[in-house]
Amino acid sequence: MSCAQILAPASIGLPGGQMAKMNALTVCITCRRDGTDPQGPRDGARLSDALSARGVPHDRQECFSACERSCVVVFRGPGRWTYVQGGLDPDLHPDDVAEMARAYAATPDGIVPWRSRPEVIRKNTIARIPPIEV
Repeated sequence: MSCAQILAPASIGLPGGQMAKMNALTVCITCRRDGTDPQGPRDGARLSDALSARGVPHDRQECFSACERSCVVVFRGPGRWTYVQGGLDPDLHPDDVAEMARAYAATPDGIVPWRSRPEVIRKNTIARIPPIEV
């Protein structure tokens, strides 16, 4: 199953036929890594573009307030643990983000075993947040 199929919006019976994402990847598009061209495209936007080019569905968000740890993404879903990940390079880590998205979506509760996470994800977890329902 492709990442796009796993993370595709799924109906959960919302009023008016609205759709909700069961699992969501959100990318901070305002992230700028240290040492990058301040006049160039934002690294977070570049990461988002790289994920789009790979067919990885995700949302774009301005500023997660984790600027010292950029680039930053979030994996989340209803009733699932949330992961805030930083230290991602838009040139080196899009495939790692896609791999984590697949692993996250494959779990019943969002808890991805540590050894199942790509190395860059294991080393750069900013926070793992329990579901609000817990």
